[in-house]
Amino acid sequence: MTLMNSLSSSPKILVDLEDSLAWITFNNPQRRNAMSLEMWRALAAALEELAKHENLRVLILKGAGDKAFVAGADISEFEQQRNSQEQRDAYEQAFDRAMSSLAQFPRPVLAMIKGYCVGGGLALALNADIRIASQDSRFAIPAAKLGLGYGFEAIKTLSSVVGPALARDILFSARFIEGEEALRIGLINSLVPRQDLESTVTDYADRLAANAPLTIRSIKAAVSEVVRDPGQTSPAHIEELVNACFLSEDYIEGRNAFLEKRPPRFKGS
Repeated sequence: MTLMNSLSSSPKILVDLEDSLAWITFNNPQRRNAMSLEMWRALAAALEELAKHENLRVLILKGAGDKAFVAGADISEFEQQRNSQEQRDAYEQAFDRAMSSLAQFPRPVLAMIKGYCVGGGLALALNADIRIASQDSRFAIPAAKLGLGYGFEAIKTLSSVVGPALARDILFSARFIEGEEALRIGLINSLVPRQDLESTVTDYADRLAANAPLTIRSIKAAVSEVVRDPGQTSPAHIEELVNACFLSEDYIEGRNAFLEKRPPRFKGS
């Protein structure tokens, strides 16, 4: 992989881009990859820049080291960065920009999770499209144990994944959820042995990258519309994306490949 420092202003957000796959690594292993204000800002900037790369097919998120995906926000900087109303507003703005950039990222996003996935780390994972975790992963949202408020969009995203009843349980209890339960309740998509995690994620990413980009883009947009509040949906926009698939060269390639009994070579056009 080629490290692209130009896509990140922070050594704690590492961006690797090679061919059709990109990796973002949360690089704060001394604090179990807890997210600082600097990291939230760098993440948003990296996502916005990566979205411009036309050849990119899949983005993968992971944590550095062996202990965590992301173990929440970096509480050690709360006194300096989240003490006054002005500081809290600035922090929330950086957090919201990063989450919005992730939720609206135009390509599939995979979260490769091992170890702790807590608080803001779980919020990050929930804004990915697919979550694949190692069997020793643990999940929690400990806001109720810290006296923190938890925002509407974050609760809405959690509820859309596991349902309101389980969202209440997770948030009220602030308890840790083991991997098997996380899989059972739909918090994650797959659970694999730790030694198989990276190969499983990479193989899955390669499979997605080989599929028709315009089709995947239209499906991702449609699923996002489905979970929007009534009155905020835009089915006409989805219809435009669907029509673009039928008018594309990839649609011709897909038909020809099927008839010729060969793998298709999609270009995204």
